[in-house]
Amino acid sequence: MRKGTAKARPGEAALSHREKLRRLREILFANIVMAGEIPAPTGGEWRITRFLSDRFTESGLAHLSLDQAGNIAGVLPGRTGGRTLLVVAHVDKIWSEGDDHTVSVGVGQMSGRGLADNGLGVAALATLPLILEELDVELDANLVLLGTTRSFGRGDLAGMRFFLENSGQPIDAALCLEGIDLERLSYASLGMARGEITVSTTGEGAESGVVATLAALVRSLLDIHGREEPETRILVGSVEAGSGHSVPPRGGVVRFEIRSHKAGRVARVEEEIAALVAAAEEREGEGIEVHLEMIAHRRPGNLGASHPLVKKARETLALLGIDSHVVPSVSELALLLDHGIPALTLGITKGENRHSPEETIRLEPIFDGLAQIVAMLQFLDTLDSASEPS
Repeated sequence: MRKGTAKARPGEAALSHREKLRRLREILFANIVMAGEIPAPTGGEWRITRFLSDRFTESGLAHLSLDQAGNIAGVLPGRTGGRTLLVVAHVDKIWSEGDDHTVSVGVGQMSGRGLADNGLGVAALATLPLILEELDVELDANLVLLGTTRSFGRGDLAGMRFFLENSGQPIDAALCLEGIDLERLSYASLGMARGEITVSTTGEGAESGVVATLAALVRSLLDIHGREEPETRILVGSVEAGSGHSVPPRGGVVRFEIRSHKAGRVARVEEEIAALVAAAEEREGEGIEVHLEMIAHRRPGNLGASHPLVKKARETLALLGIDSHVVPSVSELALLLDHGIPALTLGITKGENRHSPEETIRLEPIFDGLAQIVAMLQFLDTLDSASEPS
């Protein structure tokens, strides 16, 4: 039997892991740069899944597979294989194929589009087999490493959905990797509905009504937000219309998201917005069309603050000198909890300017984040079931 640390007080092991992981600095940073510079728009992730496939092959992972949704998965067999753990990172980014993905490396940091969300998560997934080997950690459980596609926007977590519905492999527990923030601890998912309201002209002379209608709709959304907060929030993510200073736009769009811990509240607010849109179209009359399309939904879920996974994650972060910050999620975690799989979303490092061209990640805290991930995997490996301590 290979000597390992899988059964040795995982929380305390995080401190020694952090120091040993610095030996992989060059390989890790190279993987971050490569993952960061590969365009991976939602629905066009094939280049970055090929990157992961190459790294998994080099690490000797078994049962390498690319499914019909474009997800890439590899298996690191455990000593006994009686249980299966999952580590997942979404591979898509919000940026288009034509955007500049150059990664700039500075003193103690890297910056570039999509580095924090989720180039770093992909790089950590790609490097994890080497990390476990360097730390001489071998798990009893089989470990599935999964890169999922179509996470953002209209993708609506399609990659994760396909994997959970078609893999045929029971998952006992899971960790979701996000680039930032390190102190993040997500063990609950919000109820969510994401939609787009489009406004367009159907004839000449109605162009001026597009902006007025968009403005009225945004005001109404913000009014609902103010009335429902803090239990329910409406996030207006973007408003787009026109192409210049002097030509009235012939169309525009408002993108928004409803979030709440209570699914019933999300559905009620969605119905109110639908009525709002119908009233706007009737009020504007001929020449202006207003249309609502809902493109994504999530159901709320909660692992619970007292769950052993949550307690151990808090303990591990505290041991590393990091104060944990509870952040509900609407990403892959939501589907895992919905399928009854105990799961957490963990951040890997600290960073700034998420979803901007100057997206930045800090390099030194990465070793804390990776040490936390390994410690959590070791803890999961000591459980007889995903819900009770051994």
